[in-house]
Amino acid sequence: MGQKFINTFMKRTLLAGIILTFAVGLSAYAQDAPKPAPVNAGGKWLEISSEDKMTLAKKTRFELEADNFLRDSTYHKPKIEIFCENGKYKFGDLVPNVKLGPPNRPGFWGQPQLEVLVRVDESHSHHGWNWLGGRSLSMDKGTVRELIGAKVFKVEFRTPDGPEIAEFTPAGFSLDHIGKACDLSAKRPSNDD
Repeated sequence: MGQKFINTFMKRTLLAGIILTFAVGLSAYAQDAPKPAPVNAGGKWLEISSEDKMTLAKKTRFELEADNFLRDSTYHKPKIEIFCENGKYKFGDLVPNVKLGPPNRPGFWGQPQLEVLVRVDESHSHHGWNWLGGRSLSMDKGTVRELIGAKVFKVEFRTPDGPEIAEFTPAGFSLDHIGKACDLSAKRPSNDD
């Protein structure tokens, strides 16, 4: 009876090992599935387009990497991401790639926000952007519209170690690209300082 138990145990262990190996291989293959290749959308902007397999929604993301590294980040620069779906603007985020300071004001609906100072070309304005778990800030649509037509874009925000400024060069962005993918047009900034 002991030998039969050992043989059964060995067969089941071998079968479990084969199944596990197959599952890991399948998972790795799924993760290595071709990802959409970014294309230049003018200037330093990248455009990444894809289609949702379940809903067939056409998704487009525009990315702009900052010109500078921040104090606490030596590996990744801050970036701006603009998301669109089925030809409509969804949202825009500032991803600082450093830890953000805590929210310092409530939004209209009580959501946590972080006040930022934004420079668009020669114009300066204060905004309360939604604080997304300390990882990113959700930009308002008006600022996104100002950004896409700007030559200079800077954002000052708080971190636990004090203020930081992310500097971007959005000049050269193809307004035709974002117009088609997001139904979004550029807007001239208004100065509130």
